[in-house]
Amino acid sequence: MFPAFLDCPVNNTTGSATSILVEKFRKLPLLRAFLWGALAATALPPVHLLPSLLFSVPALLRLIDSAPNWRRVALVGWFYGFGLGLAGLYWVTEPVLTEASQFWWLVPFAAPLLAAAVAFYTIIPAVAARLVPAGLGRVLVFAGAWTLSNFAQQFLFTGFPWNYWGTDWAIPGYLGNIFLQPAAIFSVYGLTLITVLLSAAPLFRLRGFVVLAICLTIWAGFGWVRLQTPEYNTATNVALVQPDFTEPPDFSRPALIANWHRLLAMSSAGIKNGGNIVIWPEAASPWLLDSDSGAREQLATVTGTTPVIAGSLRVISNTDFRNSIVVTAGPQPPLAVYDKWKLVPFGEYTPKWLPVKIIPSLVAGGFTPGTGPKTIDNVPGIPPFGAIICYEAIFSGQILDEHDRPDWIVNVTDDAWFGDSAGPRQHFADVRLRAVEEGLPIVRDANSGISAIIDPFGRVTASMPLDYAGVLVAPLPKAQPKTLYARLGLAFPISLSILCLLIGLMWRHVKVVRDSKFLSI
Repeated sequence: MFPAFLDCPVNNTTGSATSILVEKFRKLPLLRAFLWGALAATALPPVHLLPSLLFSVPALLRLIDSAPNWRRVALVGWFYGFGLGLAGLYWVTEPVLTEASQFWWLVPFAAPLLAAAVAFYTIIPAVAARLVPAGLGRVLVFAGAWTLSNFAQQFLFTGFPWNYWGTDWAIPGYLGNIFLQPAAIFSVYGLTLITVLLSAAPLFRLRGFVVLAICLTIWAGFGWVRLQTPEYNTATNVALVQPDFTEPPDFSRPALIANWHRLLAMSSAGIKNGGNIVIWPEAASPWLLDSDSGAREQLATVTGTTPVIAGSLRVISNTDFRNSIVVTAGPQPPLAVYDKWKLVPFGEYTPKWLPVKIIPSLVAGGFTPGTGPKTIDNVPGIPPFGAIICYEAIFSGQILDEHDRPDWIVNVTDDAWFGDSAGPRQHFADVRLRAVEEGLPIVRDANSGISAIIDPFGRVTASMPLDYAGVLVAPLPKAQPKTLYARLGLAFPISLSILCLLIGLMWRHVKVVRDSKFLSI
């Protein structure tokens, strides 16, 4: 089993440096777990090296099997998760660097601390796998427990559902479009469950690879068939404004005025090129559009009565600041407002239990969260849409008011904080998955990219790249009927994960009964 070559006996009689090094390496199981976890991160966006999981997952299961006690099992799981998190989340240092004058001391700790915290979730599948002997039962238990630990990661401690292995399949282009389609049935969690199961194929030698090939063929066939569904555009053309403002923001008045005039000029260009709706990215407006009538009047001189869906801050009181979407059309008061409700820990607020303030200096006490998912309707000229701001897009099954289903989703964000790193690309992969899960088109407007029109099948129909300033005008795709996942919600993939776990736990007993019946014949 090629993933476990480091666990094979080494012929030290050769005296080669390589043999000695491998032998020493074999005696460091926690280091190996860390490195196997780091290798698994290469399967994540934007690398998408999925075959690395065929090495990494079997290696982890072998390390679990060879651990002498439960403490070592837990440590192996943690170190694997730490390697996966550190390699997959290195980019979180980028926004700290933009505030280095204030948070210089946090630069070497940001990514390791986050990775260390997330790594505790990997202990769950490691310990669960040790409960059953090596074989198919262990693989089933491990896959079910891994996926359930991902659910815990979404809901515990404010939630951080990032870098799930289901996102590995969000490969740019046609191949990714095909393999994302089962998300319409059981979401990113179902994709993760299947990915873990298939990654263990090398443990079963030839039979495992045969099953892997058959499953991937069926998977691709399903995706291809689903992509044959007719897809149409609406009569609405959206104009995405990608201003590429620098971060951290320059709050000097000349800079604010310059940014404002850039937004006005780009909005005008979008309307002249056929845009029926203008969209600005997260917190793009330098003025408080909700309360600044003068700013709305200036905007109306350029956009007229064309609706503008603008990212803008709101100030409710001296202690109540909101990260919002403000919908305007002309100089009158806003037609609708949406407040972000899933705030970024340490970016938009500091958890109360932490004695040290670690947020940018934009607002002294952090932002106040909104009330939850919301459909904005009854706005002339705009089909009903669900609003999500930045970080909210990663919360599968929690982005919409399913009782008031919209026709499309608007996602405004500002990924400029993370530079030209894996972070913005991982974020974009999550957004594509949300479109497939809900069966709704998503219009994503990002300050510095990636801005895009994504159809209900996760296909990118138009886009602007990272670190680019421009205006994109494109038709809005039509929504598809509710997907199975949109109807059943998170309960469905949770049930599948629990079922997989239970079958794995019972597998040994089923095998014993089957063998005993055979022997009695």
